[in-house]
Amino acid sequence: MIEILRRNLNRGYMKLEVWNDAVNLFELVYNNFSTIHIDLKSRSQIIDSAQSVSANIAEGYCRRSINEYLYFLNVALGSLGELMPRLIGLHSVNIINNEQFYKIDEFHYKVENKLLALVKSLNRKRQSGNWQEIID
Repeated sequence: MIEILRRNLNRGYMKLEVWNDAVNLFELVYNNFSTIHIDLKSRSQIIDSAQSVSANIAEGYCRRSINEYLYFLNVALGSLGELMPRLIGLHSVNIINNEQFYKIDEFHYKVENKLLALVKSLNRKRQSGNWQEIID
C-alpha cells in the first residue's frame, strides 16, 4: 500500500483500521477479478462495489457531520451487501474457485464486522447524547 506523507484533519479516516482493511479488500478483489474472463459489466460492478466501501468511509468522514458520516458508513455497508451476492454467484458457477472465494470472503467479513461495530458505536453515542453534531 502507498504511504501517504501529507496528513491533515480531513484525512483522519486514513488512521481507521476499517478504512485500511477496506482498501485491502479492494486490492484483493481487483487482483482477482481484473484478469478473470467474465463480461465487462459484471467485472466493473464487482470492482466498483469493492472500491466503494473505502470511498464511502472516507467521504462520510470528510463531511464532518456525525449524521452524514453514519449515512455514508451505511452506504459502505450497502456496497458490501452488493459485493457478496456477486461473489457467491460467480463461485456457484465456478468462475472463481474455493481459494479465491474464501480469501475474499474472509476480508469481506472482517471489514463488514468492523464497519458494523463503528456504526453501532456512533449510534450509541448519538442516542446517549454523548456526541457532537460536528466532528472536530
